[in-house]
Amino acid sequence: MAGVTIRDVAKEAGVSIATVSYVLNNSRNVSEDTRRRVLETAKRLGYRANIIARNLQASETRLFGYSWRPSPPDRFNPILDRFLQAMAEAAAFHGYHVLTFPFPTIEDELATYAEMMLTGQVDGFVLSNTNLNDQRVRCLSDNGFPFVAFGRSNADWDFPWVDVDGRTGVRMATQHLIAQGHRRIACLAWPETSLSGQYRLSGYLEAMEAANLPVDPAWIERTENIHNDAYAASWRLLNQPADRRPSAIVALTDLMALGAINAAWDAGLKPGRDLAVTGFDDAPIARFLRPPLTSLRQPIAEVGERLITILVDIVQGKPLSEPHVLLQPELVVRASSVVSYEE
Repeated sequence: MAGVTIRDVAKEAGVSIATVSYVLNNSRNVSEDTRRRVLETAKRLGYRANIIARNLQASETRLFGYSWRPSPPDRFNPILDRFLQAMAEAAAFHGYHVLTFPFPTIEDELATYAEMMLTGQVDGFVLSNTNLNDQRVRCLSDNGFPFVAFGRSNADWDFPWVDVDGRTGVRMATQHLIAQGHRRIACLAWPETSLSGQYRLSGYLEAMEAANLPVDPAWIERTENIHNDAYAASWRLLNQPADRRPSAIVALTDLMALGAINAAWDAGLKPGRDLAVTGFDDAPIARFLRPPLTSLRQPIAEVGERLITILVDIVQGKPLSEPHVLLQPELVVRASSVVSYEE
């Protein structure tokens, strides 16, 4: 059977890809029956790891692997561009290169991790967009394979990460709106399953509570990071009764903020004057919107440099002086949140 992969072995043996990886790498205890079934299936299917590549694991490949979910055609991801450039530059400084491989599903990504660990194609991995119970974190931790993550996961999982403090950032944005005199402030939030989204939402709630401002449940609209969804959510907010309609909206991304701005225009409101809007990311387009968008700038260059430096230290067996790094975003104020603002 030509081209047999670790996914084929897992499917035929009736186990997970991670279990096959554990057996082939001998990295975690599994039952003897499961171990025998996996090995017999691998042999029957003709699965063979690249033994030469595997033997090279003792030496460095000088490669780090990075995978991400491809963005749909109707969405932009300027942060990814900055992030890839920052990592590539930092890796080159240390004499490494970044091997990228986008995958649409977590199953494909896990299968590739298992193959690359088994065949020794990279020295370590960089993860991003982590979440609670993240299967990638669990898989790499269980296999004892070097990795670092842009983002956090379960509080009791000990692994190296670098993150941007979304809670503090959104709190700053909300406090800024309060300082402008706004009292009815809404939030375009992410679904409850998003760990980063929960951090950012908590910053909004903390700022409102500290200012003794009530939060109407109808002011929190949960949506994916999609312009049309954010537009629809903002339209609902702006069509509330006059005494409940928000005068400001905190969006968790610039794309969502753009949806809010466009909804305001279509509702006959002037963004900045009739409705204040803030975003998060400070994408390059933010300064060219009408009006220019107030946003939270992430220190992406520093994120990429810190991640690579940590990973280099891990693969070279050096102790980590700072395995957990929480960086602060910068609030960039523009006309979308300040009526009297002048460029």
